[in-house]
Amino acid sequence: MHPIDIGAVALARAIRSREVSSEEAVRTCLDRITARDPELAAFVEVHGAPALKDARKKDARRVDPQGADAPFHGVPIAVKDLNFVRFRTTRFGGSGMPAIWSPMDDVSVSRLRAAGFVILGKTATSELGVVPITEPVGRPPTRNPWDPGRTPGGSSGGAGAAVAAGLVPVAHGSDGGGSIRIPASFCGLVGLKAGRGVIPNNLGIKDPGVIYTCGALTRNVEDAEAMLRVQGAPVPAAKTGPLRIRMLLDVSLLETDPHVRAAIEDTGRLLSAAGHHVELGSAALGDVDEFLPIWQHLIGAIGLLRPRRAEPVTRWLAEAGRKLDVAFVRRRQAELTERWGAWLEACDVVLTPTVGVPPPAVDAYPREDGEAYFRRAALLGVWTAPFNVTGMPALSVPVGLHPLGTPIGAQLGGPAGSEATLLALARTIEAERPLGARAKVWAGG
Repeated sequence: MHPIDIGAVALARAIRSREVSSEEAVRTCLDRITARDPELAAFVEVHGAPALKDARKKDARRVDPQGADAPFHGVPIAVKDLNFVRFRTTRFGGSGMPAIWSPMDDVSVSRLRAAGFVILGKTATSELGVVPITEPVGRPPTRNPWDPGRTPGGSSGGAGAAVAAGLVPVAHGSDGGGSIRIPASFCGLVGLKAGRGVIPNNLGIKDPGVIYTCGALTRNVEDAEAMLRVQGAPVPAAKTGPLRIRMLLDVSLLETDPHVRAAIEDTGRLLSAAGHHVELGSAALGDVDEFLPIWQHLIGAIGLLRPRRAEPVTRWLAEAGRKLDVAFVRRRQAELTERWGAWLEACDVVLTPTVGVPPPAVDAYPREDGEAYFRRAALLGVWTAPFNVTGMPALSVPVGLHPLGTPIGAQLGGPAGSEATLLALARTIEAERPLGARAKVWAGG
């Protein structure tokens, strides 16, 4: 197995020890992209020549054998096409925004470059990341490597498909309602959404109510933990001793698929056997309309958005959002934060499905009616969005395969500062429930 197929940390070690070169790793990724991306449509652009040039420079440079200076020296990575990469154009997933050429990296990308990554290209997203599937108008839909007839999720769908197919060992993503965790679940990956403020805003803007954050889609928990260190601020140490874990399985908005339910129940038993106290609880969610004003306001506040050129769903969200009173939106977010934060009363961690159903088929949701499209697609995020509204950290970790042949993810969520605790639990799950078929998918099988 090539070190690329083990993970980003393993590849970084191999490059530092000169077992492989950065140029070899980049060429391997480019060859795989050439072979598989015409089917998957994970990338919107590939920076082949510049990436090879950067890789050669990195191979010629002496580095600390322990990786203290640049822990991911020479490792290829892809960046979601909502972020600015220097000397590249950002298209924001559609034509609703003007394409912007940037002379510099944004805050998130600059941290990746400082960590030693070689930026290989930009990955597909839904327009402005507004829906959790990746089928933007004007380009082919992004497809799930486990079953190309199904979606990899979104909005970081290109990132999820690229990592799951072995086109890159790790990919940058962002999450405003589940946009990292949903693709992680559908593609058999680990996806961490850090708590509010842990990873700096990509534009350096401080907003105490912000619901989105950058992050990464990774092959394993070790990579997720390492990416948190390079992308974010230090977090408190993991809690020790038995944890109180509340397992939630049902919501009124979306019936949980029985195979998904069984996988989460099995995960609960696994954690109980590991010494934790797992109890079944109930979840009070409300409906999509309660969350809707927060999302509409976020899209409506984008100053450069051109609604007439945007997709119907983006236009519908933006036009409604521009009519909303900011004070009303903040009150709604505070109300939901109080209600959803109560999930963590008298417990340390919440265990839920990441998504309650398997990946929908590509083109399952008609896009002509923006409101209907959003309301159907948004149901994929009923378990993930509460952690964006409250600002609490959450991650998705693979826990099994659906009879359809697609992965199932379990979501672990906790209070502010619990990232290390969630990662430690995910390591326990990963050790006992390895998704062995992933290597076949990554190798293009």
